[in-house]
Amino acid sequence: MIKFRGIIQSQFFDAPSLKPFGNLLPIQYFALHRYYTAMKIEHLAIWVNDIEAMKAFYVTYFGMACNDKYTNPKKQFESYFLSLADGAARIELMRRPGILPNTGHNNTAIGLAHFAIALASKEEVNALTERLRADGYTIASEPRTTGDGYYESAVLDPEGNYVEITV
Repeated sequence: MIKFRGIIQSQFFDAPSLKPFGNLLPIQYFALHRYYTAMKIEHLAIWVNDIEAMKAFYVTYFGMACNDKYTNPKKQFESYFLSLADGAARIELMRRPGILPNTGHNNTAIGLAHFAIALASKEEVNALTERLRADGYTIASEPRTTGDGYYESAVLDPEGNYVEITV
């Protein structure tokens, strides 16, 4: 039988008698929260075909800042990191020959379904949606309040990634 020594008390816990916190036993849960309280999503990486067009899209419509292009000639790899003003999470655009295309469409394949970029107001969501439409981008979902209370629209970026625009 596996036994865990408690962090708070000096008693031992029998693993089968503990109620889990999600998939974690309580002792694991407390240990994680004690040492990893500042977890966040640092970046999301997207394989792309046209790295310059994708960079231009996110810089133009979402005001993202962009680093200098990183290139690794030996691996034929190049990437940009894009970040919003708050710097909370970044998007890495990556290109390399030989990457297979994703044959799934939104919500029809296992994997990333979408990501969301938050604006300050419903009016900003509406204005950006109309700007993207006027510039010829596919609006995948019109501005609306969803069943779970989000006000959002969605656009397909130049390579078909589903990007939610929310408040």
